[in-house]
Amino acid sequence: MCHSAAGAVRLERDFPTASAHVADLADAVGITALIDAVEPTHLINLAGNTSVARSWQFPAETAEILGVGPVRILEAAWQLGERTGRRVTFVQASSAEIFGDATDVPQTESTFRRPVTPYGAAKSFAHEMVGVYRKRGMFASSAVLYNHESPNRPASFVSRKITREVARISLGLSDQLALGNIDVHRDWGYAPDYVDAMLRISRADAPSDFIVATGVSHSVRDFVDAAFRRVGIEDWDRFVHIDPAFYRPADPKELVGNPQRLRDLGWGPTVTFEELVHLMVDSDLAELRVHQE
Repeated sequence: MCHSAAGAVRLERDFPTASAHVADLADAVGITALIDAVEPTHLINLAGNTSVARSWQFPAETAEILGVGPVRILEAAWQLGERTGRRVTFVQASSAEIFGDATDVPQTESTFRRPVTPYGAAKSFAHEMVGVYRKRGMFASSAVLYNHESPNRPASFVSRKITREVARISLGLSDQLALGNIDVHRDWGYAPDYVDAMLRISRADAPSDFIVATGVSHSVRDFVDAAFRRVGIEDWDRFVHIDPAFYRPADPKELVGNPQRLRDLGWGPTVTFEELVHLMVDSDLAELRVHQE
């Protein structure tokens, strides 16, 4: 995961170990040199700026890094396979944002893509190019990732912003949680489960596109409610301030995926929505208490 043009490409050799290599997704020569030097058999692209909100501030950069950047990796991996005669398995971390205001609920791999954000549009282009290289004969797959959360989420993301501020409120360190639209619905999953999904996709018998989601929809309001209940606060409305400044220019109303094709690979979520929220709140509480000592 990266910000701006700096990228981290995950390269693996049959998965005994994993190593991180710093690269620039805007640098085709550098990407090619890195892949030629490592000669990976399996390559999972997790690189790029990960903030939808940030994509509105830097739409051209988003298109360059999230849209064109993966094509540079695809081409370098394709050329490596052609030169060595060995298959290079490629998995692109795609995004539910490619569906935008989809009329299908839940979304499937065949749902029409209607992105409404620069982030979604860039991811949609990369998703399309994975399909192009797959038709070319490459083992290229897309993992269409829905919201994947853990205590490691940066506080700039709404999930971590909620759990951190709720923890602060419960300890008397804050008295307000400022949010934008809390009535949008998302499919919230546990990040380690989604890493497992990408590895399964890379090991599948054939390349394809796979929805990586729990199949369950919850609103941001539900997330807030679960977080406050974890700290014993039920009348949480008095602590939440809806600030129009946090509304996005466009925001899909409901993104929830149907992971049936991935389930056929033996995958399933191991953490429920409530467990995920509790895990994140508990982690933030523990961190704050350490700092209070």
